[in-house]
Amino acid sequence: MVSASLSSSRFATLVLLTGLSVLPLSIFLPSLPNIATDLDTTYALVSLSVSGYLATTAILQLMIGPLSDRFGRRPVLLVCITLFALASLGCALVTNIWGFLAFRVVQGAVIAGYTLSLAVIRDTTSAENAAGLIGYVSMVMAVAPMTGPMIGGFLDEFFGWRASFTSLFVLGALALLICWYRLDETNRTPSDTLLAQVKSYPILARSKRFWGYTLCMTFSIGAFYSFLAGAPLVAGAMIRMPPSELGFYMGTITAGFMVGSFLAGRYAKHHALTTTMIAGRIAACLGLTAGLVFYAAGIVHVVSFFGATIFLGFGNGLTIPSSNAGALSAVPHLIGSASGLSGAITVGGGALLMTITGSVLTERNAVFGVLAMMLLCTLIGLIAALYVRRIEGAEASR
Repeated sequence: MVSASLSSSRFATLVLLTGLSVLPLSIFLPSLPNIATDLDTTYALVSLSVSGYLATTAILQLMIGPLSDRFGRRPVLLVCITLFALASLGCALVTNIWGFLAFRVVQGAVIAGYTLSLAVIRDTTSAENAAGLIGYVSMVMAVAPMTGPMIGGFLDEFFGWRASFTSLFVLGALALLICWYRLDETNRTPSDTLLAQVKSYPILARSKRFWGYTLCMTFSIGAFYSFLAGAPLVAGAMIRMPPSELGFYMGTITAGFMVGSFLAGRYAKHHALTTTMIAGRIAACLGLTAGLVFYAAGIVHVVSFFGATIFLGFGNGLTIPSSNAGALSAVPHLIGSASGLSGAITVGGGALLMTITGSVLTERNAVFGVLAMMLLCTLIGLIAALYVRRIEGAEASR
């Protein structure tokens, strides 16, 4: 249920913006070989449009948050969506790889749709209600990466790879119009100057609650990134799964995430943030531990491996909305900055954990390595959640 201060039309706009912020990462993935051929370059160079895009979004979130605390959510969002739409058109018209990569960097401005949607939600409701609403928003973040490649593949097959970016341009233009007419300003206490805003950043950096919530979220998502790094190796080397089935089974973790996010949206507002965070971490730990037990018993099967990862997805769906809401609530006058900084840490930390996982895995240790890495990340996330509960318990007893 949408809170009284957050209208249904505004919430629908935030859901749209969240979906749009995720779609550009995945919609063109099936087109990478065709882009390389058309632009007369290598596949490796075209692939930089993925990793470079992720790095750009991490950096931009550090800027978008403080800017929105100073100038307001609405103007920053309108500028970022405009840049995204123009960059999407540039990608559709470009004739060389360097221009394509440059426009992809500018496309990263769309991450404001996610970062500032969280800030708007927290601006307009309590932390507990925000966790519930973020749970529903998180469901969109699960659906968009699943449907993006399917849409992009269809567009490429019938209209060419540029059609995906033309579609993103149209969606960006529509989102800009909707935001212009439907999304008013929610930051009622902007900082006096940008310099004052930057100077207040250390307050956020010194907040133990902020770091507890953010680290819980970072390692929760890091476990998922570890799964992405290792699942193809597990499927090919140990379980002997054909590539045609891998996509389906990898999607099961997303299905678990959607269920967990739905339950978070339904029930998080009735409980303390740390309650749903800890419940999600415990659920993930139990599933991954069961997977390792099966492995120790000599049982290596698609059900034992992907069944364990479904619990990770479910646990993340419970944990991440409350972690997000908690990080945004740590310092009330720095909601935008908190959203940007926590988002940057999460993306950067997740990418680092994904890299570490990929570097230590071999065909011989793939199943154990992936499950163990996911469980380690999940346990660290649980420790972070328990740490926040301890801090808040100590504050409440004063």
